[in-house]
Amino acid sequence: MDLHLLSSTPTAVEQAAIDDLLGPGDGNGHGPAPGRDQLLPCLHAVNDRIGWISPGALNHICRRLSVPPADAYGVASFYALFALRPRAPRVLHVCDDLACRTGGSAELVDALHRELGPPGEDRGGVTWTTSPCLGVCERAPAALSLAAGDPAEARLVAPADGEAVAALARAEEPGEEPEPVVPQAGSSGLALLRRIGVVDPESLDDYRAHGGYTALRTALRLGPAGVIREVTEANLTGRGGAAFPTGRKWEATAGQPVRPHYLICNADESEPGTFKDRVLMEGDPFAVVEAMTIAAFATGCSRGYLYLRGEYPRALRRMRGAIDRARERGLLGRDILGEPGFDFDIEIRRGAGAYICGEETAIFNSIEGYRGEPRTKPPFPVERGLFGKPTAVNNVETLLNVPLILTGGAAAYAGTGTGGSTGTRLFCLSGQVRRPGVYEVPFGTTLRALLDLAGGTTGELRAVLLGGAAGGFVGPDRLDLPLSLEGAREAGTTLGSGVVLVFDETADLPDLLLRIAAFFRDESCGQCVPCRVGTVRQEEALRRLVGQRVNSSGEDDLALLREVGRAMRDSSICGLGQTAWNAVESAIDSLGALSGGASGTTTEERV
Repeated sequence: MDLHLLSSTPTAVEQAAIDDLLGPGDGNGHGPAPGRDQLLPCLHAVNDRIGWISPGALNHICRRLSVPPADAYGVASFYALFALRPRAPRVLHVCDDLACRTGGSAELVDALHRELGPPGEDRGGVTWTTSPCLGVCERAPAALSLAAGDPAEARLVAPADGEAVAALARAEEPGEEPEPVVPQAGSSGLALLRRIGVVDPESLDDYRAHGGYTALRTALRLGPAGVIREVTEANLTGRGGAAFPTGRKWEATAGQPVRPHYLICNADESEPGTFKDRVLMEGDPFAVVEAMTIAAFATGCSRGYLYLRGEYPRALRRMRGAIDRARERGLLGRDILGEPGFDFDIEIRRGAGAYICGEETAIFNSIEGYRGEPRTKPPFPVERGLFGKPTAVNNVETLLNVPLILTGGAAAYAGTGTGGSTGTRLFCLSGQVRRPGVYEVPFGTTLRALLDLAGGTTGELRAVLLGGAAGGFVGPDRLDLPLSLEGAREAGTTLGSGVVLVFDETADLPDLLLRIAAFFRDESCGQCVPCRVGTVRQEEALRRLVGQRVNSSGEDDLALLREVGRAMRDSSICGLGQTAWNAVESAIDSLGALSGGASGTTTEERV
């Protein structure tokens, strides 16, 4: 390729960061020819080492990967965690999303204003910014410190207060981060959560002593077709929101004659209010490795990618450790457990702050070194996915159900839950509830029973957001809603990724709807017009309604909201645009959240 590179040159430190990842090149920056799929890791390498990506560093990456500079710039500018202009090496990210907003994030923002000035201002090598959901909603409010260096540092504080974030700004040690919050830990009857809080997450021997790798041995005995048959008969459905039958997906992937096949574990849970996959990876990382290995065996994959969101530093450390230990013990690599020809390994790919990359085809583009924009379907991933090859994509919770099916049998698994929703389900309870955390209950458990498990609300219940920002609100009159796929469908709502975000009478629902609208506006990839324009128009109309602008007609703006919402739902390329109107629509129709405006306050005063 005849590249027209920039004239900028990298510093010695920038060049070292890139060459340490790719291997040394010759004096002209050439050497081994890594592929474009190394673009995202290279951007991480520079951003981690320096704190931002200079034109010289970008130029060196383009030279090493044979990527046009315009393409590389387009990718680097796509992700929120990367900076393309000089900035302080330490950046504090303070969550101001739904759970943290109700948990006191405004106080953290005020503290940082006093300590560091306006967001983005460099104060002695430190700056700060507000952030969408950091995935620790059970300990809201949360703050994440990312400091460039060799090695880079990532520190998470949750729950955080003004003193804690000030200590982060001064680079003081914040103390040990608490383990994942699992209020049911030690309870009998748990399946997915049974080892968390019991087993040392960094010990492969402890994992095996508690049943680890029994399921993989069973899979090898059954053979690929036998594993798929068990998963199909168990009626396992995806836990990421779409609820597609896992057995059908695996069978379609395995049956493709084109080789190689790829497996992707989608661990980019960026839906506001969702944190269950983080808890599983932090508390039971070897289970993720084993489950991915079983999925690879069933679908004929020799390569797997764990696509992990960039805001999960502890999950990253523990998954790296689990993969390394499994590889050392012959549980990854060639001829796993002595099975001739069963070769499989896992590579972690870090996301960099893009909600859209949770969409299964956007992950393909991200891994391949392109902007994380969704692809049109068909062709479907089982036919043409990553690198144009058949690909199976499952999220963490879905995969961790597979060992349970193999060790207990499909019939026993299907005996839990309801006819259309088998097994147990993880729910992420946060907001104004007494004992927030991840809860595991059989499908069909009522919302009332789930809230009772969590100790009820801190005040009088006003609303519950099911499924996250892409889900829907239900009122206190819907507490007997059965939490199953068919129950949610019949009620006109969704379980989504398992979010149960609780609000009492103190919650400012119009303000929360504005936050949801701003979230979708920011996270839209901009590829398709209905979503790119619709998310902006949705937020504008909401601001006029909530602020009671004198030039706003409530009826006209409500009509506009519905028209825009229908257009996004019917014609957006992917689920982001198709669901961006859901929560707002449900709040208006079910809760009357915007009736009568905002009682005399303006939008600017409220947000």
